[in-house]
Amino acid sequence: MADEGLAGVLITAQHNFAWLTAGGRNGIDLSREPGAGSLLVLRDGRRFVIANRIELTRLMTEELQGQGYEPVEFAWEEERSNPGLVAGLARSFTDNSPLGCDLNPGDQTRMIESAIARVRAQLTVSEIDRYRVLGRDAAQAIGGLARTLAPGLTEREVARRAGDALEAIGAHSVVTLVAADERIGRFRHPVPTDLRWAKTLIIVVCARRAGLIASLTRIVCAGKIPAELARLTRLTAGVKSKMFAATKPGMSGADIFAAAAHAYSDAGFAGQELLHHQGGATGYRTRDWLAHPRCTERVQVGQAFAWNPSISGTKVEETCIAFPAGPELITTTPGWPAIPVAVNGHTYPFPDVLSL
Repeated sequence: MADEGLAGVLITAQHNFAWLTAGGRNGIDLSREPGAGSLLVLRDGRRFVIANRIELTRLMTEELQGQGYEPVEFAWEEERSNPGLVAGLARSFTDNSPLGCDLNPGDQTRMIESAIARVRAQLTVSEIDRYRVLGRDAAQAIGGLARTLAPGLTEREVARRAGDALEAIGAHSVVTLVAADERIGRFRHPVPTDLRWAKTLIIVVCARRAGLIASLTRIVCAGKIPAELARLTRLTAGVKSKMFAATKPGMSGADIFAAAAHAYSDAGFAGQELLHHQGGATGYRTRDWLAHPRCTERVQVGQAFAWNPSISGTKVEETCIAFPAGPELITTTPGWPAIPVAVNGHTYPFPDVLSL
């Protein structure tokens, strides 16, 4: 607020609400980015929650207990005919001084989502602790699920079971991709279908709990793993190792993309970086920004990343947190076959293909 010259900030987006409240939820309709209820934080330290009479009691009781927010209630029907109602209520506390917002700027507010994102990117100690536990739990849940699968299941059924496994740990998969056999090499974002898998299966999830999102990919094979799949997966892990080596505080997204491009070329697969994005910064969104040739965003200490390099037919995806000594991998599945990769004195167990 000081940097932007604002008297206050109005937070409405579901990911920012979760960030500012250490995992609170204002989401009812998850198909929409705005949540049901907004937070107003003023530069003088006062804080309010602005919500209609349907939502206010639950927000105060279950999401904001003990966090010092004062309730501001309005009638739900009033907002139907007055889209600027919440912003107007917020402005009444600022003496008409400038007010920032994270969604839907109007005459009364100024969009500062990019500034919020830069602050949100630098995780606190408690957020990192929560993230580590989420990464561990999600990796165990999906790894455990994968070991129970058998050929003949449809991609949709595998996706349903993956969602159930995450719901059992209190998480929700905001992205679930499943591909069987020939679809793995054809599509980088394989939305599940009724295709039944026979030999090879890839499962991709972005698991959200208390706002934070852990992304990971696992590949399983019925019986012996084809030599070409094993080779390509190891080469992809090599690309990921170069991206990990470049994930240092101060490095730009363009630097990391260049490291990936060079690694693909050295592996004999030049141009694969153009067939799919290589991942990027994560945290309270699946990706806050993606690495690309002109990306000027820079790695911060304590910032989370989900890199997902792929060579047609395989992918290696995990979530990590950047530190000066190197990234910390947080989504390792215990007992999963690993490709050990040495990066700047650290050995990372990137996931290999599991033979069932």
